[in-house]
Amino acid sequence: MDLSNLKPADGSKHSDNFRRGRGHGSGNGKTAGKGHKGQKARSGGGVKPGFEGGQMPLYRRIPKRGFTCRNSKDIVAINMSALEVFDNDAVVSIDTLIEKGIVKNPRDGVKILGNGTLTKKLTVQANAFSAGAKEKIEALGGKAEVI
Repeated sequence: MDLSNLKPADGSKHSDNFRRGRGHGSGNGKTAGKGHKGQKARSGGGVKPGFEGGQMPLYRRIPKRGFTCRNSKDIVAINMSALEVFDNDAVVSIDTLIEKGIVKNPRDGVKILGNGTLTKKLTVQANAFSAGAKEKIEALGGKAEVI
């Protein structure tokens, strides 16, 4: 058994070019497989998913659970080690981070985290800094500017 031998089970597939409602001689004429009368027999008939004939649907009978915070901001976090690609005495802003490919989409802001090591003196402009990141940048003589 391998991929070249796979095929659907016999009878599970049938042609889609079957013409319904073309006379009783076709084997599927008159009501065209829709039975007699009723909502599903009408043109454009049928019900939306979840409709239970007017009874309160299941998705409305079950109580709501959980909480969704609609006020939260989506902050992009960057480690210190990612800033090693910049030259000494460079100004690192969100635009330069995008140019270097470190950040794809800044969303609601960029935060610099203290993970990794930094060996260069940089002026970093970001929306937020962790305490460790600020210490490491300033220890090398750089600046951590909040924008």
